[in-house]
Amino acid sequence: MKGSRIMESLLLINDPKLNGTQITIELPNEGSKLDFESEKIGLLGHLRGHLHNHDITIEVIVNETIENKRSLNDQDRYNRLLELNPNIELLRNTFGLDVNI
Repeated sequence: MKGSRIMESLLLINDPKLNGTQITIELPNEGSKLDFESEKIGLLGHLRGHLHNHDITIEVIVNETIENKRSLNDQDRYNRLLELNPNIELLRNTFGLDVNI
């Protein structure tokens, strides 16, 4: 479970690029690359199986000049939490909570 959350955050850093059957992902540092590489086999297996294409490859490039484009404001954070658990809206309405968004 922890590995899939790390993989999710790494995939949200930058949009992957597709060239034929090769997927290229740019990550901001070597640590991110190591984390991604440790989960890459599972991702490749999933993609190859669901897409019925065993030629798919993933290349990871370290580009220390990219910035995390996921700088979230309060509205983005609230929407993400709401996406994860729709009961947050019920909780907010039940207790009359004001969310500064």
